[in-house]
Amino acid sequence: MAHKLVIVESPAKARTIAGYLGKGYVVESSIGHIRDLPQSAAEIPAKIKDKPWGRFGVDVENGFTPYYVVPRDKKSHMTKLKGLLKDADELYLATDEDREGEAIAWHLLDELKPKNIPVHRMVFHEITKPAIQAAVENPRELAMDLVEAQETRRILDRLYGYEVSPVLWRKVMSGLSAGRVQSVATRLVVDRERERMAFKLASYWDLEGSFDAGSGKDQRIFPAKLHSLDDVRVARGSDFGQDGQLKASAVGKVAHLDRNRAEALVEALGGVSYDVRSVEAKPYKRSPYAPFRTTTLQQEASRKLGMSSSVTMSVAQRLYENGYITYMRTDSTTLSESAIGAAREQVRELYGAEYLPEKPRVYASKVKNAQEAHEAIRPAGDTFRTPAQTGLTGEQFRLYELIWMRTVASQMRDAEGRSVTIRFGAQAATGEDAVFSSSGRVITFHGFLKAYVEGTDDNAASDDAETRLPNLNEGDRLSAASLQASGHETKPPARYTEATLIKELEEREIGRPSTYASIIGTILNRGYVYKKGTALVPAWIAFSVTRLLTEHFPRLISYEFTAGMEDVLDDIAGGRRDRVSELAEFYYGSDRVAGLHPLVNGLGDIDAKELATFPVGGDDSGIHLRVGKYGPYLEGPDDDGVEFAKRANVPDDLPPDELTLEKAKELLANPSGEEIVLGADPESGLQIVAKSGRFGPYVTEVLPEDAPKSAKPRTGSLFKTMSLDSITLEDALKLLSLPRVVGTDAEGVEITAQNGRYGPYLKRGTDSRSLTSEDQLFTITLDEALAIYAQPKQRGRAAAAPPLKELGPDPVSGQPMVVKAGRFGEYVTDGEYNATLRKDDSIEALTPERAAELLAERRAKGPAKKAAKKTTKKAAAKKTTKKAAAKKTTKKAAKKA
Repeated sequence: MAHKLVIVESPAKARTIAGYLGKGYVVESSIGHIRDLPQSAAEIPAKIKDKPWGRFGVDVENGFTPYYVVPRDKKSHMTKLKGLLKDADELYLATDEDREGEAIAWHLLDELKPKNIPVHRMVFHEITKPAIQAAVENPRELAMDLVEAQETRRILDRLYGYEVSPVLWRKVMSGLSAGRVQSVATRLVVDRERERMAFKLASYWDLEGSFDAGSGKDQRIFPAKLHSLDDVRVARGSDFGQDGQLKASAVGKVAHLDRNRAEALVEALGGVSYDVRSVEAKPYKRSPYAPFRTTTLQQEASRKLGMSSSVTMSVAQRLYENGYITYMRTDSTTLSESAIGAAREQVRELYGAEYLPEKPRVYASKVKNAQEAHEAIRPAGDTFRTPAQTGLTGEQFRLYELIWMRTVASQMRDAEGRSVTIRFGAQAATGEDAVFSSSGRVITFHGFLKAYVEGTDDNAASDDAETRLPNLNEGDRLSAASLQASGHETKPPARYTEATLIKELEEREIGRPSTYASIIGTILNRGYVYKKGTALVPAWIAFSVTRLLTEHFPRLISYEFTAGMEDVLDDIAGGRRDRVSELAEFYYGSDRVAGLHPLVNGLGDIDAKELATFPVGGDDSGIHLRVGKYGPYLEGPDDDGVEFAKRANVPDDLPPDELTLEKAKELLANPSGEEIVLGADPESGLQIVAKSGRFGPYVTEVLPEDAPKSAKPRTGSLFKTMSLDSITLEDALKLLSLPRVVGTDAEGVEITAQNGRYGPYLKRGTDSRSLTSEDQLFTITLDEALAIYAQPKQRGRAAAAPPLKELGPDPVSGQPMVVKAGRFGEYVTDGEYNATLRKDDSIEALTPERAAELLAERRAKGPAKKAAKKTTKKAAAKKTTKKAAAKKTTKKAAKKA
C-alpha cells in the first residue's frame, strides 16, 4: 500500500510524530547520522587507500571532496529505509532545522536516491499535533548553504584532528587527540590554572560592626563596614593584582590597613558616637531574564539542579522528542506570538493581572550570528502545561519546571523597590576621620521574581536578596553596638565549572551551543581535565599539549582564530563565502596566513623532553615536574646535590596550583613505596617501617630473609589523624598491636577491638558492633564494651550511624541529601538513589551543588538492577554458551555525488 514516508533522527521522535500523523504515513528514524567520513582504516574505500590523503577521507587535492561511507552498523538500517521508500509516493525529510539536521537530510537524500516521487524538507520547532500538521502542509526545499556550512565544519575538524593529533602522539604521548575547539577549551582551563599558580596572596584589613540607630526605629541594629579614613577609601580585594601588590591605579588612592593599624583604630573609636553624613536612596528596578537558549539553560541547570551539560542536553532531548518543549539547540531568545500569549495567560491565572505588563515583552537575540530561525527554549504548544499537569517525574520534571518558570517569568512585570546607601562617621581618638558605609535594598513589588530568580556564580547576591536599613536622615546620631577589626585575603581566580566555561566560550564566540556539551565531555573523557567538586582542573598532560600547540601552532589554538572560524562558517551558511576557497586557505595557507599542511610538515625538531618539563618553584629550585608515560612525576637533587637523582610520583588528585615547592620537597622526601625506618620492635627485634601504599599510608614489620614463606608481617593502617611525616615508633607499635583484647563477657567469650576496612569495631564471636572513633580501639574499657553489647542490635546490624554531612534538599527529588559512610566508602544519598563520592571529592569540600550533580548522574543511569532470586531446585541448571553469529561486512563506500 502506498504511503508517505517521513524520516526523523530518533526513534522516540518517530513514535510521537507517528501518533500525530495517523494513517497514510510511515514515520521512521535514521537513528542519527546515516553516513560520515571513514572512522577507521577498515572503512576507507579501496580506491582511495593508496592516496596521500586517503587517511583523511577527503581529497585535499581536488576541491576537498569528501568520501562518505555508511558505517557497518547502519547498513542494515539503510536497507530497511530503502525498502520503505519503494512503497512510498512521497518522502518527507523531517530532521532538525539546524546545520546538523540539514546535513543529515541531505545525506539521506543522497544515499536513498528517491526516483519519480516528490521530496519535501519538513521542519518544525516543537513536536505538537498542530506544529507537525503545519509542517506537513508547508514544506520547503533543502537548504544547501546550511549543508555546505556543516560539511565545511566536518572537513575542518577532520583535517585539524588528523594532522595535529599525530604530532601529539610523537612528541607528547600516544593516544592523545587535538581538536579545533576542544584544544582551545582545554587551553582556557590551563590558562586559568596558570593564573592560580602565579597568584600571590595579599592580606588587607578593615573594620566591621553592628550599629544602633536608637529606639523608635523599625530596624534598630544594622551592619556596616569601614569605608574611608580621612577621605581616603580603605583598600578592598579588587585593589590588588595577582602579584599580591596594590594595582598601579590604586597606589596613593587607597588606605591599605594591616592588622595593627586596624586593631588600633578599633581602640581609638571606642565609645564615640557617629553622625550620619549622607543618605542616598535610589529606585530599584530589575527586568525579567530572557527565555532560555541552549547555553543559558546549561548554565542554569548546572547552578540550580546540579546537572552537567551533557545530562542537561540529554534530558532536554527527551522532553523535546516527547512534545514537552521546543527545540533545545538554539541561539534565539525570541518567542512566537502564540507562546507570548500562552505565557501572559498563565501570568494572569497564576499571579494576577497586577503582575502582567501592559505590552508583551519582546527579546532580541544578543548572540552574534544567531543560527537559524528557532524560538527560545520554552514549553511546547499554544497553551502551556504547568509542571504538575505534565505527569513528568525526576529530572525531566525538574528541567521542564525550570524552563516553564523562566518562560512565564519573561512575560511578567519588573521587580521594583529602593536601594539605600548610608554613610556615617566619627573622629577617632587618634584624630582620624573614620567613615562607615552600609547598603540595603528593599523590594516593594517582586514582579517576575515572584516566579523565578536566576542562580548566581561565585556566591554573588541573588536578585531577590533584601537588606533592610533603618530610616535615617543626615545628622542623626548612631552608636556602635559592636566593632572589630576584620582581616581578609585575596583569592585566586576561580576555576571554571561547566557553567562558567560554557559562559566563557560563548562570550568569546567560540563554538556553538549544540557543541558545548560534547566539547566538555571530550576534554573530560580524554583526561585533559578532571573534576574536583564542580571545578574543572587541568591534568599535567594538558599543560604539555597546550605548550606544544601554542609554541608550534599558535594560530590554530588562538582564541581569535577559533572565534573567527565561526564567522566563516556563518558566512558559508548565508551563501556569502565559498567553501572550497576557505578550506584551501585553512589547509594550504595564503599570502595572509600560514596553512595547516605546511605548518605540520615544517615543524622541524621539537624537544619532547622540554615540552614535558615544568620547573617547580622557579628555574633555580632544581626540582622539575615531568609528564611521563605513566603520569606526572618529580625529579630533584639528592642530599649531595646530584641533579635529578631523586624521583617521586605526583598524586593524581593533586591540582597543579597546589604543587608548591614545599609540597614537591615533601613528595621527594617520601616517594610512594619508599620505606621510612622507624626503629626496632623491643620485643621481636624486627625493624618497623612506614610506607605509602595503594590504599593509603601504613606501618609494617620487616621479616628476616630466612623467614618461612608462610610467615606474614604484621601491618596496620595509619589512623586518619596520623601522617607519614609525624608517625613515631610508639605509634606504629600500637597500630601493630591490634586487634586488642578488651576482655571477656560473663560467658567467657572474648571481646576484641579491631580496625577494619569500614572503620573501628568490636567483635564478640560473630557479633560485631561499630565504634565511633579510631582512638576508642586503645581506650575502650570492658564495661563500655559490654554496655554497647547491651543495646539491641537492629536487624542483625549495629544502629545506623548519623550522617557525616547534611547538604539540604536535592533539587530533583526534594528529599534531604546526606553523606554517609558505606561498605565501599562514603556516598551521598537522597533516600532513593546513592552516589559514591569520587576520588576528587572530600566530605569537607562537598557542596550541595556537587552532591546534586553526583545524584543526577546516578539517577540518569536508572534504578539499580536487582539480583535474580535463587531457585530452590537441588540440581543446578547446566550453563550454556552461544557463539555470536558472524556479521557480514561489505567494503563498498558511498562517495559524495
